[in-house]
Amino acid sequence: MTQPPRPPRTEPYAGSGVDPLARSGRWAGRRALPSAETWVDGVSAEPPTPVRPTDTFSMAGFVLSIAGAVVLSVPLALFGLRRTRRTGLRGRNLALAGLVISACWLVIFGVIAGFVVLADREAGLGQAVPVEELRVAQCFNADLAQGALLVARIADCAQPHTGEAYARAKAKLTGLSPDDKADTATRACASSFETFVGRRYEDSELDMYYVVLEDRAVADGNVLCMVGTPGEQLTGSMRGSRR
Repeated sequence: MTQPPRPPRTEPYAGSGVDPLARSGRWAGRRALPSAETWVDGVSAEPPTPVRPTDTFSMAGFVLSIAGAVVLSVPLALFGLRRTRRTGLRGRNLALAGLVISACWLVIFGVIAGFVVLADREAGLGQAVPVEELRVAQCFNADLAQGALLVARIADCAQPHTGEAYARAKAKLTGLSPDDKADTATRACASSFETFVGRRYEDSELDMYYVVLEDRAVADGNVLCMVGTPGEQLTGSMRGSRR
């Protein structure tokens, strides 16, 4: 039979001749525990640093930006960004993220709106409409030489066409003679011609046409002004063409 090794001897307890822990068999061979003072050595007595609260405006701007509520998210995020800088509250990154997400939504909304406008424009191409329904900067095909222009066919400005509506002028025509009415309508359209084409009507190679929609002057204009060239077709919009 092999005899188990003896437990290592412990040093006697300082101050007396016998280590009190050595008297008990269960403590035999174990090292004495360090004094209580050494256990707490290095433990900081300072309280933990409090966690700064998150700015509510920055949080609201971030949440609303995810929902796509750009009208509310942008001002809230901007206000939250200013508050975090001034007060030291947390939430600066949330406010910045809210602004970035809102900008992405604006781009998406712009693309969707562009597709809607393009689809609406293409849907009306070739459609015959009453001349008073022509919109400014809309190109059309019609016989500009006829005395009374009643119907026009909407055209693609990039393709050859006969004319383009460039303004709805406001003119007081009630009670005027036919000659005075024509002179007043012509002057009203001529004042918008240079703004659209980029050249005075007197110096332009283009001709000007108008249709009186009603005699009384209304807020959105009662004279439809159009530009074209007799016997020729235009290609592209005449806006800023300086022709």
